[in-house]
Amino acid sequence: MKILCLTWEYPPHLEGGLGQHVKELTPALLRNSPALELHVVTPVFSGATSHETLGRLTIHRVAVPAPAAATIYADVVADNPALAKAAAEVIRAYGPFDLIHVHDWLPSFAARELQATFGLPLVVTIHATERGRYRGALYSEMSRAIDAAEERLAQEATRVITCSQAMQMEVHSFYHVPSGQIVVVPNGIDGRHLRRLRGRDLSDFRSRYAQPHQRIVFNVGRMVYEKGADLLVEAAPLVLSRTADVKFVIGGRGPLFDALRQRIADLRLTEHVLLSGFLTDDERDRLYVVADVCVFPSRYEPFGIVALEAMAAGTPVVVSDVGGLGTVVQHGLTGLTTYPEDVRSLAWAIQEVLDHPEAAQERAARASAHVKEHLNWDVIACMTLQVYEDVRLGVPP
Repeated sequence: MKILCLTWEYPPHLEGGLGQHVKELTPALLRNSPALELHVVTPVFSGATSHETLGRLTIHRVAVPAPAAATIYADVVADNPALAKAAAEVIRAYGPFDLIHVHDWLPSFAARELQATFGLPLVVTIHATERGRYRGALYSEMSRAIDAAEERLAQEATRVITCSQAMQMEVHSFYHVPSGQIVVVPNGIDGRHLRRLRGRDLSDFRSRYAQPHQRIVFNVGRMVYEKGADLLVEAAPLVLSRTADVKFVIGGRGPLFDALRQRIADLRLTEHVLLSGFLTDDERDRLYVVADVCVFPSRYEPFGIVALEAMAAGTPVVVSDVGGLGTVVQHGLTGLTTYPEDVRSLAWAIQEVLDHPEAAQERAARASAHVKEHLNWDVIACMTLQVYEDVRLGVPP
């Protein structure tokens, strides 16, 4: 089986969860299908076009102009013709291919052009939707343009892959794609490095963030409205009114960073709430391990890879019951879920973990075992390969 993959992010160019997903999925696909030949076509924003073959994987990096337009949408539209031209050359040189797998809307213009030119089936992974981020509303011309690109891509796909049932419902509702044509394949995680960290003495590292007697409540993510870090700040006084020896550590950068810092000062929480700023992967992973509870109060979350990482680390988790988070975490079994945008519910769940650490650790142990068995990348790769095989053989949805 020969697959052409189009993705806007691929190592070393990684910006978020999409890039990490493709980075981990690619070797897992090859491990689990000895007959698979995979060609990845991806833009490179500095440097020349290049081709790198690693066994049955060939990476085609396509030189595109550096961002120059007023919006990301305009830049993407301008860059797609080069991507389409290079991918067409790959198909002619290395084909025939069984299908095209495209990740999200950014390379969708190239993917749709290739589909029309070569008649190849199109498998589409939709990692998030523009309309979902804004709760069904689109407030700008750019958002409407991105939404239209997502809709065209979803409707022309042979199969759509989403990371959760919540995303499956979004795609079905927003874009009128039949539910049977949408396959849920969750995100995966390789938690081995996190499990190894749990066996190490991290007390010196922990002391950078909290005193020995303080318990750590940890959150990490891009500081944007949908991630809900502001809700955690608002919940902090309610927790501190009952338990004073708590340090809230909030990692990441983003548009809301300065506003959050000001709100923390207004609430006189500077001694108890630390905005750490950018964290390296190693710092983030160590904080997962040394934290007493990891909290993700998102307003919108297609899946919630950060929760998966915390679960793999064996740390109790508290998440809002939205999107994929509500299915990744089973309330009372593998973590605690809270009402979305409900500060009191959030404070209650954090307090529940702090007040009953033994029960919280039991949930964390179940979560870690579940992630290790059911959400490793080999399992996810096999589910993806089954989608490929169904499309290749023309199995109806």
